[in-house]
Amino acid sequence: MANSAQLLDSSAVWHLIGVGGIGVSAIARLLAARGLRVQGSDVRESQITLALRSEGIDVTIGHRSENLQGADIIVLSTAIPPNNPELLAAHALGLRVLHRSEVLGALVSEARAVGIIGTHGKGTVSGAIAWMLQVAGWQPGFVIGGQLLNFATNARAGQPLPTGHQHAGQTWLVAEVDESDGSLVNSQPIVAVLNNLELDHLHYYPEWPKLQAAVLQYFEDNSRLQVAVINSDDAGCAKILAKLKLPVSAQLLTFGFEGEPAVRGSNLHNRRMTGSFDVHARDAQGHYQLLGPIEIGLPGKYNASNLLGAVAVAWSQGVPWPQIEQAARSYGGLENRFTLVAAAGIEVVKDYISHPTGIKRVLEAARAQAEGEVIAVFKPYRFTMIHYLMDDYRQAFADADRALVTELYTAGEVPIAGTDVHVLCDKIREVTRDVTYVHALSDIAPWLHQNVQAPATVLFFGGDDLFAVADRFIAERLAAVPASMAAG
Repeated sequence: MANSAQLLDSSAVWHLIGVGGIGVSAIARLLAARGLRVQGSDVRESQITLALRSEGIDVTIGHRSENLQGADIIVLSTAIPPNNPELLAAHALGLRVLHRSEVLGALVSEARAVGIIGTHGKGTVSGAIAWMLQVAGWQPGFVIGGQLLNFATNARAGQPLPTGHQHAGQTWLVAEVDESDGSLVNSQPIVAVLNNLELDHLHYYPEWPKLQAAVLQYFEDNSRLQVAVINSDDAGCAKILAKLKLPVSAQLLTFGFEGEPAVRGSNLHNRRMTGSFDVHARDAQGHYQLLGPIEIGLPGKYNASNLLGAVAVAWSQGVPWPQIEQAARSYGGLENRFTLVAAAGIEVVKDYISHPTGIKRVLEAARAQAEGEVIAVFKPYRFTMIHYLMDDYRQAFADADRALVTELYTAGEVPIAGTDVHVLCDKIREVTRDVTYVHALSDIAPWLHQNVQAPATVLFFGGDDLFAVADRFIAERLAAVPASMAAG
């Protein structure tokens, strides 16, 4: 691939296929912020496509070959199939076709960049780092796979650091790097973060060695790397640490609540939608020094770990402690990551997670603060996920009193013999006795109205179509009760 100056300072017209996707839309925003001519298409209208239009990006609904008229460079993600009509037309016309990760890699290469990978929570960690740099006044850019509530967007261009700063003239970029398809190796950040690691995206990583090799390459083949920040509490990260051979110019910074990491959290307390812990950093003599207490506005042990990782990054880059503390306290997280809405005595939580470990962590956090029963509504994702992680799903719903499972989203995968949603329900019943299968999404809200009484917590695990069901349930419940109850 050409260097970033050749690629990104082009006078070409950029066409992004699937521009309404959270990752591709972020790239579109950063390209447009550079003054490049950007357009795109998607299969359906959405909040993202409407927002892009309002920002001056031309978006066409529907994938058709004629959408490429005038385009010079095509950008797409792995989600776009080879038979997409626009992709076929691009090849026929001899246009340059780039994977989203290649463009992100070019953006990363010209910035003082932080790149975050991991199976769970990397969006939350990325957003927290960006917010800490923002509160410090460093005006970072970011590209993240979710809407950051503090910024009301998923991407923006950064501003050069001012005169007098240690890195004056450089621009920060905080990037959530997608490891789902092996493309993480296209990014070479100054600071590389591994939040946690376990088998996921099993259509691409059917076995641990392939995933491990990609992650090791991400760190070891990065000639720009200065700091590797890794969660030493996580079992998968521990396996990486045992084999990791960093470039000689890079230092290792571990973080965690257990053992003796370089940045250690202690005295963790979780309360309703909040948490607190103390942070210690090990000095050059190996002694721990108390940096101070941290309060966070996100629930659960897993979010405390996420924020500790962000603290470690910010501290390593010289963000003053008062700004770290202020940012941690005011960080709102991402849209649809434990997003809680009160609906007349029933609390509704939306969370995008579909991996069993993530579901388990979210349900543990919900159980710790719930009044009444906890009901999980789950839309399974991919045959490969269900097939290989069946036993993990068995334990994932242990903190739910009841589980409601709906239709499987296949993502175009070929069915696997013996793997379907009914087998999954039977597996979950081994731990969570009350499991109901409701095939149609349209039947979920009526089922909840009939079967769930306040006080209760209902958690929706899935994507936008399931979240639309959650929104419908909330609206119908609020419309059906007196205003005084709705306020409570």
